Formats: sequence, C-alpha cells, structure tokens
Amino acid sequence: MTKGVSIWLDVLRVVATIVVVLSHLAYPRFTGTEYAFLRDWNVGSDAVIVFFVMSGCVIAFAADRDGSAGRFAFNRVTRLLTVMVPALILTLVFDALGTRIDASAYPNGFYQALPVGEFLLRGVTFTSEWAAFERVRLGTNGPLWSLSYEAAYYALFGVALFAKGVARVLGLVALAWLAGLSVLLLMPAWLLGVALWQWLKAERAGGYTWAMGWALALGGPALYLAGQLAGMPEVFASLTAAQLGVADARMVLAFSDEFIWNFVIGLCTVMHVVGVAILNPQKLWGTRAIRWMAGATFSIYVTHYPALHLLDALLPEMVGRDALLLSGSIAVGLLFARYFERPVKTFRAWILPVMQRFERRVVPAS
Repeated sequence: MTKGVSIWLDVLRVVATIVVVLSHLAYPRFTGTEYAFLRDWNVGSDAVIVFFVMSGCVIAFAADRDGSAGRFAFNRVTRLLTVMVPALILTLVFDALGTRIDASAYPNGFYQALPVGEFLLRGVTFTSEWAAFERVRLGTNGPLWSLSYEAAYYALFGVALFAKGVARVLGLVALAWLAGLSVLLLMPAWLLGVALWQWLKAERAGGYTWAMGWALALGGPALYLAGQLAGMPEVFASLTAAQLGVADARMVLAFSDEFIWNFVIGLCTVMHVVGVAILNPQKLWGTRAIRWMAGATFSIYVTHYPALHLLDALLPEMVGRDALLLSGSIAVGLLFARYFERPVKTFRAWILPVMQRFERRVVPAS
C-alpha cells in the first residue's frame, strides 16, 4: 500500500466518522428538524459501510503482516478491547449521570438499561447483534452494533485464513450460526475490502491511465449520489420487505435491511479507492493533521453517542447549542483517544509478556 493510498484511507475514515456524528446529531430530539435531510438520506448507516470496506482492506493487510493465527488474534483482540472496555465504562457512567439529570433525554428505542454484568459481558464479547443471543442495545451506545458485525467478520476471516481442514469447516459453520443471517448479509461489503487489498498488493495500479484513475475516483461518489437521487435505497428496501412478507425489512433483518444498497455502496467505495490508487497522490495538504485525527476516529465513533445524550440532558435551549453538542461529543472522543486508542502499542507491549509467561506455565516446554 503506497503512502498516498494510506493517507487517503485516513481521509475517508475521518470523513465517514464525522458523517456518522452529524447523522446522529440530526435526530429531531437533539436539533429539531433543521438537519432532517441527513436522516432522510440515512448517510450515517451508509458511512458505516464505507468503514466496513476499509476494515476489510486493513484487516487483510494486517493478516498478511501478522503471518500467524496467534499474532492475528492477539492484534485484533487488543485493538478492539483496549478501546471497547473503557468505552463501555464511559457509556455506563454517562448514561447513569444523564438519566438522573433529565430522563426525557433518554427515550425508549434509543436507550436500553441492562444489568451491569450483562451490559459488560455482551459488550466485551461483541455479541449484541448476534442471532444466537437476544439482540440488545448497550445503553445509549447504539453505534456499537457495527462492532458486533465487525468482530464476527474478523473471526470468520481468521478461521478461513489460518484454520485447516475439518477445523476450518466446523469453525466457519459455528461462527456463521452464532452470528446469524443479518450479520452475514453485510459481510459481502466487508469482503470487497479484502478484494481491494488483494488488488493493491498485486500493484496493478501502474497499468492504468490517469484518465481511468480520475474516472473511478470521481465515478464512485457520483454513482452513490445518483443512486440516492434516484431513490434506489428505498426501491431495494421495498423489494426486500416484499420478499420477506413484511412492511419493513428492519423488522426481520435489523441493521441489514438495506443490504443490497449497502453492497452498492461497497462497490462505489472500492471504485473510488482504486481510482485514488491509480492516481497515487504523493502530497496531500495537512497530512499530519489527517493522521492525528484518523488516530482518534475509533474513539469518536464509540463515545460520541453517549456523549451526545449526556450533553443533551445538560444543555438548556440556547444560542449555539447545536455547535456545542457537535464539538462536545467530538471533544470527548479526542480526549478518550489520548488515553486509550493512541497508546495501543504500549498496551500490547504490557500484555504480551504476561500472556507469554502464562502460556509457559500452562503449556510446559516438552
């Protein structure tokens, strides 16, 4: 992966994160109907699919780098849990404070109170959306649904790549059963990211013209915009609901109700990144700022929604309230990243020797 492509993936990560935050800020209970068009276009869910494509690409790259099942599992688990565990604690604290300040800021459907033990267990196992268990919302932190999906994809990909023979088949079948149809329906978009990495790794970008690069880089977003203007998400959702015999496919498929449109978004994203790879930009303005902000996107994603709810409970109606909700929720994520996301290499350096000592005691050398 060239430096230019790597930086551009960071740009996409930052943009997608801000889109998700803005789409949640646009809920009428926070800001009235002023930003309703963001909800009408459902851009937050669309941005999550962009995350899925980038995730598939990065995880496939990481698997090549890691080279073994143990290293792959260690890096994926530490990457997730060093952020997820403190994010779950923050959600518990923020929700407890906010519900005491103004319970009306926590309406049904956007907040689910769970016993602390169940909340933490479902959070750290990433099973909140898995079909083998009852679906739950982790307090106000609805965006964590996508991590439940991604954890399943990491596990399925790891088993497919590193396991052999019967173990691979049994592992894939068991994981597919545990995760369920809804989770699996969005995996094709994630696998597009894996295919993207294979294309990047093969270094085929140099065989195309700049005209092709610009056509793909601009064509991906243009195709997405055209689909939105043509009402394709609604058409696909209606077809899906009709096939399922329900009024709304979300009743059956939850967050995967637009899986056909989501695959189209995945294709648009791959087109765009392939175009950028062909163009291979060598210099981008603000590279250091992009890298710094991208290093906090995971934190912003997992903390902004409980932060929004708490700020909504705290702030009275006033001039500039919308800006405070937006900047405050992002600021929480940036501060959180300082202590939990950015030091992941340090955390791994602490954890790995402990694990190695444990392994030596449990499995004595022969």
